Amino acid sequence: MSAAPLVGYSSSSSEDEDEAKAGAQAQPGAGSCPRAQSPLPSQRLPVPDSVLHMFLGTEEGPEDDSAKHGGRVRTFPHERGNWATHVYVPYEAKEEFLDLLDMLLPRAQTYVPRLVRMEAFHLSLSQSVVLRHHWILPFVQALKDRVASFQGTFVGLEVTSGHAQFLDLVSEVDRVMEEFDLTTFYQDPSFHISLAWCVGDARLQLEGQCLRELQTIVDEFEDSEMVLRVHAEQVRCKSGHKFFSMPLK
Repeated sequence: MSAAPLVGYSSSSSEDEDEAKAGAQAQPGAGSCPRAQSPLPSQRLPVPDSVLHMFLGTEEGPEDDSAKHGGRVRTFPHERGNWATHVYVPYEAKEEFLDLLDMLLPRAQTYVPRLVRMEAFHLSLSQSVVLRHHWILPFVQALKDRVASFQGTFVGLEVTSGHAQFLDLVSEVDRVMEEFDLTTFYQDPSFHISLAWCVGDARLQLEGQCLRELQTIVDEFEDSEMVLRVHAEQVRCKSGHKFFSMPLK
């Protein structure tokens, strides 16, 4: 709930002028008893700067500055009251996984130097959509109701085992999206954990020789099959800066 805006008036406000006119029209007519001169309208005390600046940023949203996000641009423009929302399965990276990533990323960067390592890892169950603030809690409750019966599963870096379970999860998430008239997930999705990102389309540079070299690194990494297995234990919804977790059985 936003606070009512405070407004600082200048000394030449129209309200002051109206008061002055009313005083001039109240002069006594002929034969009237003289009246004491009406005092001038009192001047308003200036509003302190500390008060004027108390609610800065509450009425207008932050400016979109892609330079602060590595050149990334919002999928949709910021609008006050709209909350970017995303449903996903989080992955807490283990030391071995990060060791493998430390080998993969430098090799990939020889082909695409602008690649940047992901700060957190997840498997998406929805596209990023826009929710109004008052929809967040009903939306999350609907998600909880839909995923409550699902069991945890193990999945790979690119999901092969567990793919059917994830399709079922997406189906339930999509039903919630439809209830709120939001965009559903992609058709025939390929579930995966993103390891790095970059601005622009780098598929041509990464395909072919680069992917073959990366696959060789994975194949030769000790216990890579176990390292790349993810235990999906919960579904998480991020809406703006709020996080909501829904455990899987």
